[in-house]
Amino acid sequence: MRKWVLSGILASEETYLGQLEALLLPMKPLKAAATTSQPVLTVTQIETIFFKVAELYEIHKEFYDGLLPRVQQWNHQQRVGDLFQRLNLKVRSSKECKDHTVKMCPPPLQDLLKHTPPSHPDHPLLQDALRISQNFLSSINEEITPRRQSMTVKKGEHRQLLKDSFMVELVEGARKLRHVFLFTDLLLCAKLKKMTGGKSQQYDCKWYIPLADLAFQNVDESDSCPIPQVPDEDIDAMKIKISQIKNEIQREKANKGGKLVERLRKKLCEQESLLLLTSPCMAFRVHNRNGKSYTFLISSDYERAEWREAIREQQKKRECLAVAPCCECLLTVCVFFPCSDDESPGLYGFLNVIVHSASGLKQSLNLYCTLEVDSFGYFVNKAKTRVYRDTTEPNWNEEFEIELEGSQTLRLLCYEKCYNKSKLNREDGENSDRIVAKSQIQLDPQALPGKDWQRTVVSMNGIEVKLSMKFTSREFSLKRMPSRKQTGVFGVKISTVTKRERSKVPYIVRQCVEEVERRGMEEVGIYRVSGVATDIQALKVAFDANDKDVSVMMSEMDVNAIAGTLKLYFRELPEPLFTDELYPSFAGGIALSDSVAKESCMLNLLLSLPEPNLVTFLFLLDHLKRVAENESVNKMSLHNLATVFGPTLLRPSEKDSKIPANPTLPISMGDSWSLEVMSQVQVLLYFLQLETIPTPDSKRQSILFSTEV
Repeated sequence: MRKWVLSGILASEETYLGQLEALLLPMKPLKAAATTSQPVLTVTQIETIFFKVAELYEIHKEFYDGLLPRVQQWNHQQRVGDLFQRLNLKVRSSKECKDHTVKMCPPPLQDLLKHTPPSHPDHPLLQDALRISQNFLSSINEEITPRRQSMTVKKGEHRQLLKDSFMVELVEGARKLRHVFLFTDLLLCAKLKKMTGGKSQQYDCKWYIPLADLAFQNVDESDSCPIPQVPDEDIDAMKIKISQIKNEIQREKANKGGKLVERLRKKLCEQESLLLLTSPCMAFRVHNRNGKSYTFLISSDYERAEWREAIREQQKKRECLAVAPCCECLLTVCVFFPCSDDESPGLYGFLNVIVHSASGLKQSLNLYCTLEVDSFGYFVNKAKTRVYRDTTEPNWNEEFEIELEGSQTLRLLCYEKCYNKSKLNREDGENSDRIVAKSQIQLDPQALPGKDWQRTVVSMNGIEVKLSMKFTSREFSLKRMPSRKQTGVFGVKISTVTKRERSKVPYIVRQCVEEVERRGMEEVGIYRVSGVATDIQALKVAFDANDKDVSVMMSEMDVNAIAGTLKLYFRELPEPLFTDELYPSFAGGIALSDSVAKESCMLNLLLSLPEPNLVTFLFLLDHLKRVAENESVNKMSLHNLATVFGPTLLRPSEKDSKIPANPTLPISMGDSWSLEVMSQVQVLLYFLQLETIPTPDSKRQSILFSTEV
């Protein structure tokens, strides 16, 4: 009979139902064979039968791929129903896939159940398989929010989407934009297909890892592949473009320009996707114990910790399901776009944050906190408290001044400092310290502006951290205010200070540069990471009072406070180092397209600066170049340094500023301001990139003399 059945299949002369009935006949003895001496089908014969079933009903190749290993591992304790219960059957036509509509009753299971006697051991199993498939397929057709679809995999178990995010995957040294989905039993990586002609968006599954087989790869175990870097100036240009588009959208909304708004939103989405692809540089590695490893690039330790925690929590919660997924079914209802719906420009200005204390720790730790803020969705570490050692109640009371650039979110991370190298957490990170708790705060544009401090308590993992915040918008924070007291150094013209000190470079500049070069050249984020505001203010008072112990104070403070003091000095000059008079000429010179004309113009303008300004700038310029020589360690490139110091050294005083004066837009960045900041950065970057600056003999003598003072 078995030979007759197989020959009938190959002949393909019978009707559709006749073939199915013929296929079912040899399956009946399988269970009986487990307890009797009755001969059973060979693996090859079983494989042929199921392959024909898949062919008849146009079941997706994944069905066969998932079935074949199980048939090859057949044992006498298994039943036919076990196989169907362990598989996700996908029986949709291409049109049904497009319309997100699925047949409610898979024909193979219905017909198998119809021709299986109720007394047969496979009957209840096939009933379960039919119920499972019906529930799964109906869940796709339900008009519910797709982000949390639940689909039944086994009786009492559900596959649910827990977390998803757009990430950058490193593939053979190239950046690839991916959408990563975390389900209850697997991690799936997909690519969003490019669609034309108004077709709906679809995904292409690249790979997936069952959570039972997923591990985080240690840095020491992985083949270190260099991360391709995108020039900082390109990233800044994208940010400015995004800011300009957002401002255009706001204007067109006010003018009710519907069609133009839609076009602008499309451009915004393209720019945000490009920024997302190019900006992340922190590695996040996952490994399939049965296969290869994969590397993602993300922007912050916070995001990396979130993914690890979500995966580990699910791995510990229960035994992960070992069901081969129907990837297309999972992704059909999971179409999202890598661009934000929020078109608000965010906050621009300075956020003062005081990290007061923490409570709720169950054991003594060496604890410190870091603060991250976003800039167009890309998070950057901006501040770090000192390490409070061996305590359950750290009491920092440290204030930080953080510059905001289109920011909407403040992130707080608490770390345990690891001094014992044998206990370092080396998984995937350059930061070997352990994250104890983390949380984030939305920066409300309506609630934050004001002169008063706002206190808040951030709860996370049973730990409570007390913070105070105060925001100053860019219109007010960047005003150059001359000091009423001309006896100090802050807010006093540089010519007045150098004349009083009988020096070419102000004492405060020389002292700060010396201290940074002594112990801050390898500090990650030097000049970008904020120092403690109270320390900076203490140094400001000491320098203004000409305190003889200021050098001792500096040696006892965090080097970021020293760097912050130097930045504050230049920011509070009543006139920029490049002078109000020459600033428009510098802005015009950097825009010249002819390189020879640009060099001649820029150098002539530079040498036209007053002598104290020129000598101080060249002294600072040499220092910043030396800082950038350690970029591989401190992560501060010439462009990063130009971004930090450009507006500080060139921004004109209030009367010459181009900051929009519209009081109804206190937190938005106007187009003119975007271009102005970019111009200031480019001017400083131009001089940083020059190998040498030729000067006339008269100037050369002054410069040589000044560096010895």
